[in-house]
Formats: sequence, C-alpha cells, structure tokens
Amino acid sequence: MAQVPAPADAQGNPILITGGTIHVGNGEVFENGAVAFAEGKITYVGEAAGFSADQSSYEVIDASGKHIYPGFIIPNTTLGLVEIGAVNATVDQNEIGNLNPNVRSIIAYNTDSEIIPTMRFNGILLAQTTPVGGRIPGTSSIVGLDAWNWEDAVIKMDDAVHLNWPGRYKYEFDYSDFSVKRVKNDKYEEQLKELNELFSDAQSYASQSAKKENLKLEAMLGLLDGKKALHIHVDDAKGIIESIQFTKKYGIQKIAIVGGEEALLVKDIIKENNIPVLLSDVHRLPNRPEEDVDMPYKLPYLLHKEGIKVGLTYNSVTNSRNLPFFAGTAAGYGLSKEEALKMISLNTAEILGISEQFGSIESGKNATLFISGGDALDMRGNLVEKAFISGRNVELNAMQQRLYKKYKAKYEAGK
Repeated sequence: MAQVPAPADAQGNPILITGGTIHVGNGEVFENGAVAFAEGKITYVGEAAGFSADQSSYEVIDASGKHIYPGFIIPNTTLGLVEIGAVNATVDQNEIGNLNPNVRSIIAYNTDSEIIPTMRFNGILLAQTTPVGGRIPGTSSIVGLDAWNWEDAVIKMDDAVHLNWPGRYKYEFDYSDFSVKRVKNDKYEEQLKELNELFSDAQSYASQSAKKENLKLEAMLGLLDGKKALHIHVDDAKGIIESIQFTKKYGIQKIAIVGGEEALLVKDIIKENNIPVLLSDVHRLPNRPEEDVDMPYKLPYLLHKEGIKVGLTYNSVTNSRNLPFFAGTAAGYGLSKEEALKMISLNTAEILGISEQFGSIESGKNATLFISGGDALDMRGNLVEKAFISGRNVELNAMQQRLYKKYKAKYEAGK
C-alpha cells in the first residue's frame, strides 16, 4: 500500500443511502430521499418511500438529518502538478516555451499528492488538472481524486487546450509605492500575430492529406474538429470581445471563458455566442475602483440573471479547497442555494463536457457523491462523513489526521 491513504476498492455490494436531504445538482431537492447505486452507477434517486427494491442485498446507510450532494468539480487547477511551491522538484505545472498545445498535464499528474485528500474533505471529488505558463500552456484533462496512477484517475483525456489571451494592458507591481499599476502592453500586436500564425498553420496542416507529423499542430486539430474545447483565460472586457472574434475567425466550436472578471460588461456578445464562463476567485476585492466592494461576491448571480452559464473556480491550488464556500458566498449575494450548487457541480460538468456521467445525482449516472453532516456550502456545516467516487467508498484520511494521531499519542504518553 504505497499511498496514504490508499485508493478505495471497486464497489462490491449495492449501496442504499436513505433518509437524507438529496441535493440532486440540477435544482431538485428530495427532503427525505434515497439514492441507490451498484457497480459504480446510480440505480435510483428520489423519495425514500418510493424505493421498492428488496434492501436485504444492500449496504444501507442511514443519512437522516444529513445532506447528500453530487461530487463537486474544481476546473482550471494545478492540483497534482504542484506539491510545495518553494521546492522546484515538486513543481511540474509548466513547460519551457510560449506555445505548447502539445503539452499534456495528465502525464504529470501526481496521484500521491498530499493535497488531494484535503480537497475530498470539502466534497471536491473531480478536478480539471491544467498546465500554466506561456501563451498556450498546454492541454488539460479531467481526473477523479482517488486513484493509484494517472491512467486510473483520468475521466476525460485532453479535454481542452488553454490560451492565455494577450491583453492590450497588463498589471505591474510598482515597488516604489507598493501599488499595482495598469500599463500598456507594447508587445500586444506581436503576441496576436504569433497566435494567428499558429492557428493558420493548424488549419493548413489539417487540410493536408499527407503530412509530416508536427506535435504542436497535431494537438491543435481537436480544436478545429470540435473534439477539444478552447478555454480562454481572459478578464478584461475588450480582451473577451477580441478573443471571441478570434475564435470565430478560425471556426473554433467549443469555447469557455476562464476568469471573466469583466464578463458582465460584455454580457451581450457572450450570450449571443452561447459561451459559458468559469468565473475565478469569488473571494477577492474588485480591481476596478468604481465597482462595489462586494462585486466579486454578486457577480455569479448577475451573470446567471443574464442567462449566462457560470461555473466557479480558483486560480491556484492554494485556496481551491474552499470551492464550496465560494458557492456559499454567491448564494448569500442573490443566488438560491441550489443555483449556487449547480455552479460547482452540473454547470461545471456541462462546461467540461462530462455531464452525461457527472455533476448531478441522477439514475444512470456515475455514483460520485458524498454525505455531509450539514450544509456543504457553509463552512460551519460542511462535514463530509462519506464520499464515493464511481461507487468506491473513498477513505477520508490525510497527512493532517496522521500527524494529529501521532502527536496526540505522544502527548498522552507524556513525551
């Protein structure tokens, strides 16, 4: 058992969780509900009284007074790629070069990371592990957070190519007065030209019947035929408009905006093109001085009210375990609890293209869910007691618990 904790075994007996409040993830709630699953698939979800099968063959879990949720999904994360930021040997999140669509985060994903279990404690059971750095840092993949190796972990391989859109302006830290200043990006035209050349080359490469293999251009083909999505990391309003126009020029079919700080200012073009937004860093101060101080908190609601599909994320591993509490904050600023829940479950699953199996507790879907002692969107109520990934009963144990037991024993021994 090389890992601590070791990945769970495949589901054996069918499991029935009954008596709890089921938050389906699509807006539905069953107050006294039941969910059954076998061989990793959900076979029943609904009112407990409606479950008529013989329970003698089931492992029955009484969840009375508790809450049942679909596994939360953290998109755009370097989870499994970074362990200790200050120790270079544990950092494998970026590659040398500026245009690296062929770089695949999945082969660097470390299932032994001690950070992964801390995510599970808050109900985060799936992640889109994403490279960073450069104009095109590479291609992400979606993983389940309990596996022996990356081959076992992968749920959707090479789901999206990531593009850091070049802004006309950039932010620089001024050490003279310790302030952040907005300055013009003198290399914008050069950076845009570089992108146009890459996408034009990819189109030409795709049209060739006999071609000499080019790894960068091969990785771009999925964008042109719709097999991969393009996730554009951009915050400013003008950058959002320009990036959308850029993708239309090359016929990119699947697009998502990541970041989207000023998405509300250009909501019409986002709606017109039916583009979802993975909104980042709800827990922050606004960067525009004229904005309300609580604008980041209410932005998910304001975008949702406009009919834009929103998912929530965080820009680094550092605070991403608090994903459910970002949704809880959004629920305190306009959203209903169930709509806020969708932004870390079904909405995100739809944006990532895995909603046929994940994101909600529905019959036929993958049994990735958890039981919480209270409201999982509130840090006072989030108490994950059991978690299941593909029906496997995941061990809720990590380095913190091991250290607690170690030093508790030391203290009790009077050492």
